[in-house]
Amino acid sequence: MAEAKWYVAHTYSGYENKVKADLEKTIENRHLQDEILEVRVPMQDVVEMKNGTKKTVQKKLFPGYVLVNMVMNDETWYVVRNTRGVTGFVGPGSKPVPLSEAEMKPLGIRSENVTIDFTENDAIVVVAGAWKDTVGVVQKIDYNKQTVTITVELFGRETPVEISFAEVRKLQ
Repeated sequence: MAEAKWYVAHTYSGYENKVKADLEKTIENRHLQDEILEVRVPMQDVVEMKNGTKKTVQKKLFPGYVLVNMVMNDETWYVVRNTRGVTGFVGPGSKPVPLSEAEMKPLGIRSENVTIDFTENDAIVVVAGAWKDTVGVVQKIDYNKQTVTITVELFGRETPVEISFAEVRKLQ
């Protein structure tokens, strides 16, 4: 069986959640759960000021687009392409192009599960990037974004820094 990849479907603006719901119902009705694995409308928290009060609301990260994790074949292409509200896939002509690892990372989508050998309050050392050779204490672990938040001393103050799992090692 082919490998499932993330594709981007273009929708009418404002129809993203309707497309997601319709697509999930079609997947269930046609028993395509093994071929179309997940449908997402990426959201982000935004702080808005209204009448002098701050309010956190969720907004669409990419209005007019829906992410679909699927095995690309004629049937899955047809199902997604012919869902009401979908205008096509992102890619040249009618050929969908899957998202690359670099494009998926900021969306919080990970392709493989990473195991780490440290937990909160462990001391770790940064082995790559701008904070290389810095030692810090783990405050928070985010498995979705594959990052760890550590505290480092900067200008005499404890400062939280978010670093990728790939750039840190447990201090022995």
